Amino acid sequence: MIYLSVGMPRAGSGWHYNLIHDLMQTAGCVEAQSIREKYGLQKILTEVNCNIGVLSARRLGMTALPALMGNSFVIKAHAGPTLTSRLFQRLSMLRITYIYRDPRDAMLSAFDYGQRALQKGRPNAFSHLTDFDKSLTFIVDYVRIWERWTREKNVLIARYEDLLMNYDGEVTRLLGFLKLDGSRAEVRKVIDSFRPEKGEGQQGLHFFKGRIGRFRDSYSAGQQSRLKQEMGAYLQRMGYEV
Repeated sequence: MIYLSVGMPRAGSGWHYNLIHDLMQTAGCVEAQSIREKYGLQKILTEVNCNIGVLSARRLGMTALPALMGNSFVIKAHAGPTLTSRLFQRLSMLRITYIYRDPRDAMLSAFDYGQRALQKGRPNAFSHLTDFDKSLTFIVDYVRIWERWTREKNVLIARYEDLLMNYDGEVTRLLGFLKLDGSRAEVRKVIDSFRPEKGEGQQGLHFFKGRIGRFRDSYSAGQQSRLKQEMGAYLQRMGYEV
């Protein structure tokens, strides 16, 4: 089994991935980095969080090899569903979770993160988001990916805000999806280690500047009007106040 943790960028996707990764290790899953090294998947899976990128037939096919050899492991993605991901699901080779966040906060976080990296002379995947318009175009693409995942069958959909505000309830839902026993001591230990309060305020973690609704204090009235115009219908369906 390949466990695929998909997420909107800057939506706690790293947190969600690592929580799932460590939970599944209590059930005998192989550490993802060792799979990457042993099966020569360095060009397919990133070094950090083993991100597969697009869910293409080629990439999923290459990660299928260690699964067919009897290994279960957890990988990450930000991409949308594909015919191949659906096929793998039907063959019971792929179990998928998806996490999203208020796209207005995710958009602001991506811009800030990219600009901080640029100022340090170490540009990252978000450093091209140099203004509001580029950031908006970027996040709208991921809102459409959110829409596609919500139409998929047998995918656990989670919200960053719910995980922050109702961690125990959301983790219970996650355990059910992953078929894990939450009463086991090793499972409880992992759950406690990923509680939001453990990393709150620490730069480099998912909680740094992760305050809900921060966009309302950061974007002008005109910019917020643009956000409403471009994403208002989506925001309501996502469960956010427009």
